[in-house]
Amino acid sequence: MIDGLPMNPPSDNSTGGAALAAELAEVRARFDAIVSNTPGLVYQFVLHADGGVSFPYLSDGCLALLGVTAPELHAEPGRFLDLILPDDRRAYREAMQASASAMWSWNWEGRIWVDAWKDVKWINLRATPHLLPGGDVRWDGMMTNITESKLEQMEVRQSRARLAELSAHTDRVKEQERTRIAREIHDELGGNLTAIKMALAMLAARLDDADPALREKTDYVDALVDRTIDAVHRISLDLRPALLDLGLVAALEWQVKEFEKQAGVPSTFCANQRDIALDNDQATALFRIAQEALTNIAKHANATRVTVKLARLRHHVSLKISDNGRGIGQADRAKAASFGLRGMAERARALGGTLTLSHAAGGGTVVAIKIKQD
Repeated sequence: MIDGLPMNPPSDNSTGGAALAAELAEVRARFDAIVSNTPGLVYQFVLHADGGVSFPYLSDGCLALLGVTAPELHAEPGRFLDLILPDDRRAYREAMQASASAMWSWNWEGRIWVDAWKDVKWINLRATPHLLPGGDVRWDGMMTNITESKLEQMEVRQSRARLAELSAHTDRVKEQERTRIAREIHDELGGNLTAIKMALAMLAARLDDADPALREKTDYVDALVDRTIDAVHRISLDLRPALLDLGLVAALEWQVKEFEKQAGVPSTFCANQRDIALDNDQATALFRIAQEALTNIAKHANATRVTVKLARLRHHVSLKISDNGRGIGQADRAKAASFGLRGMAERARALGGTLTLSHAAGGGTVVAIKIKQD
């Protein structure tokens, strides 16, 4: 092996040193042609048994990628570790040791400081280990510049984070507006309807001997006011259940009873604590997720049993909505119009939590939400 290049043994009919030199030159030329057209840096790195390191081979891409020449890195192999930003060095060493111990591929990405350009660069290192006599480990691999893709990934993550913040802000504003409207409907419209109801009762008391047709009209208006009061009450509850002011446990207990009554599906609710302390945004978001999950069950699941469980555990709050219906397939989750599922997941993420969908034992679906609590 010369500079890390494998060489086939000469055949029995070799003509000697000249033929061997020619063969080596041809192999080297092929190798150099391949390496020169390979983006990044092709290299060999050796971790010696005494803890020292060396670079037996470095391609011409060394300067372009690392900002140091191959002879400089040959002479001072420890400079490579110095190039790595301090925050990334531990992960680099751990990845190297894990590869050396298990003899599996070394795959690491991190940041280096290129002094020649006063710039930070992201690189990816992929190499295959080989155990050498004496306990040394040699890696054959490549380093590539992944700065552009990393910056794109960071921009995508930042964009998603900004979008999540905007979505969370929109939900908060929407809930505030729903609360305001619900209270105005309840207080203003509800109060006026109650006053009309009382006035009608006084009027009806004076119409005992009145024309039956007039009495019938009065009864009709009274019934219409009753229906309107019921509608106002229902709309107000839909906008924001007043029970949320008493806590999430009370609100979910009421919601599950309402679902059972309206959908005709036997449903149970349980909580491991009677009062689970959550801030207003968290309680509202979990309540809305449960509402959406129950709506989906009523529309699509064909379930005959529903269970809602709320639990305050050591480090998180858990909410599970389970049914024994037909389940949800991967195609249903991927539908472009699955805004309900996306909205639920988005609400959970806004709380710093997670939402998972899984198959229930015996059939059906489990929607599980976890949010961290200090």
